[in-house]
Amino acid sequence: MKRMKLLSFACLFVSQMALPVALLVALPVALPAGPLSGKRPNILFILTDDQGYGDISAHGNPILKTPNLDKLRSEGVRFTDFHVSPTCSPTRSALMTGRHEFRNGVTHTILERERLTLSATTIAQVLQTGGYRTGIFGKWHLGDEAEYQPNRRGFDEVYIHGGGGIGQTYPGSCGDAPGNKYFDPAILHNGKFEKTGGYCADLYFQQATKWIESQRSESKPFFAYIASNTPHGPYIARPEDKALYEGKGLAADTENFFGMLHNIDQNVGKLLAKLDEWGIEKNTLVVFMNDNGGTAGVKVFNAGMRGSKGSSWIGGTRASSFWRWSGSIQPADCGALTAHIDFFPTLAEIAGVALNDSSSTQVEGRSLVSLLENPNSNWADRILVTHLGRWPKFADPNDSKYKACSVRNARWHLVSERGAVEPKWELFCLEADPGEKTDVAERHSEVVQELAIAFENFWFDSLPKMVNEKVVGPSINPFQEIYYRQFGGVPTAEDLAKMDPNSK
Repeated sequence: MKRMKLLSFACLFVSQMALPVALLVALPVALPAGPLSGKRPNILFILTDDQGYGDISAHGNPILKTPNLDKLRSEGVRFTDFHVSPTCSPTRSALMTGRHEFRNGVTHTILERERLTLSATTIAQVLQTGGYRTGIFGKWHLGDEAEYQPNRRGFDEVYIHGGGGIGQTYPGSCGDAPGNKYFDPAILHNGKFEKTGGYCADLYFQQATKWIESQRSESKPFFAYIASNTPHGPYIARPEDKALYEGKGLAADTENFFGMLHNIDQNVGKLLAKLDEWGIEKNTLVVFMNDNGGTAGVKVFNAGMRGSKGSSWIGGTRASSFWRWSGSIQPADCGALTAHIDFFPTLAEIAGVALNDSSSTQVEGRSLVSLLENPNSNWADRILVTHLGRWPKFADPNDSKYKACSVRNARWHLVSERGAVEPKWELFCLEADPGEKTDVAERHSEVVQELAIAFENFWFDSLPKMVNEKVVGPSINPFQEIYYRQFGGVPTAEDLAKMDPNSK
């Protein structure tokens, strides 16, 4: 397959003048194929929920121990300036499609605004067309209504909870099965609930392991997506995992949080050992990421960054991004400015799947293949836009246009954390001030102007694509409806009140 270098809307920003909207569309440019292009490995993608960049012992955390994640990190390419969105659904949306979440209609994590537009093509669908078997285990969080669920979006095997987290219930469509807990939850497995026994994260890894083993004899490669809802709150670890961090002067929530991360680390180690045992390690690309900035762990260690989940500071978006492919990728750090929107085109190129006109136009990211082959290869500067979204239900997005948003390139970060209808821009030089302590906007007005114009172009192009803003969801969460249909019973009056789509 010819290498496709997919230039984002932001990468085409070349002057201080506003650009025509047409230039905001991603343009594919054919490049010579490299040694990784079209090799069609198995792909194992692990995404954790609310683990921050600092919640890895190899990143300097003084208390947390993650030996298996440290080992995985040491064996592949580590993208050290890799960025995601400030919260859950937005990041998942960008990973699945290769474009900013607002262009997918995703501007929140609830209230139907977490639904991935049905016009989007997912990387799972692309890989399916290329002959891959696909499976998801854990958290989907891109729409719970039937047509939005992963079995309709490219996944052959589906083993998931509902909503944004186990047991959560929100107005409209977003919510999990009634009464679910982190232990012994009811999990939707290929359209039918299974009542389980065990801890939620263990269940996802166990089911994924079982499914991967079943694929070994198949002639097709697999794409296994393990998306744990841990260590997201409520912070409930297995008692034996929490006990490892007791007596260390930590708050109870951090003890549980670190215990949950220990559990993930152990599950990762077990699964990677299985790949080796089965003899497929060298034919399996393993990718590990977290989905937004840190939470309960930032009070212990935040890698010197300002901000956390839900903010537009670097600490709200910087993520771990480890890529291991034994024998094909050499271990190294890569400091290029990279992002979640690059995941889609990278996997498509490695899988040797040519994108059609629709999906290639959709993608705003760039393939990382050249950097996986040579982390020091030339990587043109680019502009990335972050926006928290999450404005009130049915509100005009323009009223929150400049709230918790930012624009950056490799050197500069323009932030409006406290703006609203008008911006309150602050500028930081990340080369000299990675902790974002000194606002230098007055000294570099030309940089402020350039990045601010890029943001205006982004906003102008994104507004018409926010297709979920006025949607009114159903009166019962779809997962609860499926659950009661299968097991009997009806929602309580209290449950119905929680699900009322007209509530705010």
